[in-house]
Amino acid sequence: MKKKRLIPVVLLRNGWLVQSKEFKRHQNIGNPTSSVKRFSEWESDELIYLNISNNDTFDMRRDDLRHPNHSSLLDILTDVSKVTFMPITIGGGIRNLSDIQKRLSLCADKVSINTQALNDPNFIYNASREFGSQCIIVSVDAKRVDNKYFVTSDGGKVITKIEVKEWVKKIEDLGAGEILINSVDRDGMKTGYDIELLDNVANSVNLPVIALGGVGELSHFADALSQTKVDAIAAANIFQYVDQSVFLAKNYLVEKGFNIRKIFNNKTSKNE
Repeated sequence: MKKKRLIPVVLLRNGWLVQSKEFKRHQNIGNPTSSVKRFSEWESDELIYLNISNNDTFDMRRDDLRHPNHSSLLDILTDVSKVTFMPITIGGGIRNLSDIQKRLSLCADKVSINTQALNDPNFIYNASREFGSQCIIVSVDAKRVDNKYFVTSDGGKVITKIEVKEWVKKIEDLGAGEILINSVDRDGMKTGYDIELLDNVANSVNLPVIALGGVGELSHFADALSQTKVDAIAAANIFQYVDQSVFLAKNYLVEKGFNIRKIFNNKTSKNE
């Protein structure tokens, strides 16, 4: 039986890693590579690295820190490539096939596309045909309005008229390999996944579905695995503040009987 995946998500905004709340408030929590190195040492199944910057400024403007300031995303990804030994998905700011190629050549095993897929749905088809569907994840930011789920754009600011169920079916038809479904309403709220949203999406497609948005405690991972057909559970903020957070989450889920890949040789500590 295929194992379920546990995937930390890190958010990059203008040179800093941040935590997010409702796609509106962002708190700086570290430099662009520190969390990646920790998650790799903690044997994460995968990592999703999303650039949510609102412009192309990546200089942290902190010359006193003991790591380099960078002027471009690609420079940051070059550093990321040196500290990760796990599959990594890079998302954010992808507008053409060349952008995908650059990320795959640096450190990405897969890419996540969002805005460009909405602007030009055929981009999904072209990207999947060029690089293989296994490389292409389409990220969907969903918001609930009058008991229906609609796709949002521009970092959750614009609610489109596209219903999520119809969009994910189209994503599948166009050749994407996976879907990352994120709830705008639950982002950073720590109230748990939107189970109804996840259930709707997972039952609408035959693609692997990655759940994101709302995790505040380990039981929320269990809720998604027990109540929906999602293939992977992802979260951002919950993994940032506890040493060995991935190890603890996996142990919890294994003890609950879920089919999660175990960590057999966990030797790292925050002091190493």
